[in-house]
Amino acid sequence: MRQIFLDTETTGLYHAQGHRIIEIAGVELVNRRLTNNHFHVYLNPDREIDAAAQEVHGITLEFLQDKPRFQDIAGEFLSFVAGADLIIHNAPFDIGFLNAELGRIEQRNIEHSVNEIIDTLKMAKEMRPGQRNNLDALCRHFGVDNSTRTLHGALLDAELLADVYMAMTRGQESLMIDMLEGTGSDAHGEVVLKRNKPLVVLAANEAEQGEHEQYLQALAKGGACVWTQ
Repeated sequence: MRQIFLDTETTGLYHAQGHRIIEIAGVELVNRRLTNNHFHVYLNPDREIDAAAQEVHGITLEFLQDKPRFQDIAGEFLSFVAGADLIIHNAPFDIGFLNAELGRIEQRNIEHSVNEIIDTLKMAKEMRPGQRNNLDALCRHFGVDNSTRTLHGALLDAELLADVYMAMTRGQESLMIDMLEGTGSDAHGEVVLKRNKPLVVLAANEAEQGEHEQYLQALAKGGACVWTQ
């Protein structure tokens, strides 16, 4: 199971108004374990950055002047996310900007390159209705250290999101991962479950058998008990 935790920073709030991506970061997990594989790039947007946006991420147009354009890194980016689950906090925002950038260079929407897009903001709202569910609030709730986050930055936010998601889904995916690690296919191509270790059967001892019999007798006092028939 390959997952990419992704975040972007932009020149403003609305891609429909011509705002552009100025930073993209993606952090890779495979089977819920961080790898050393990540993607991080700053981009020259060829336009001004809104003052309100700059206050959030602190990235200046002067800093971006010698950075590549989106079309220069698009192929590398699409290769990085290809076939993965893309996990984003407030996914419609980032996906809208990514698709706008891809559209400018006549590339298909990002949905065609990835396996699935998961919105952790939607997940958080379902888990914590009526509460603040921005990344800082979720870090506090799940005990994720975000003390170094004084400004928004795509790479740090992607790393924090990975930690938050792991906490949000703790226990929900472990069984699935164990099953995936032990699956294969039969001669007909059907998925089958394989056990890496033999199934251990523990027999009840004499004392446990006696306690079980007493329990069944107590049940039978209330009427017919199918377990004694």
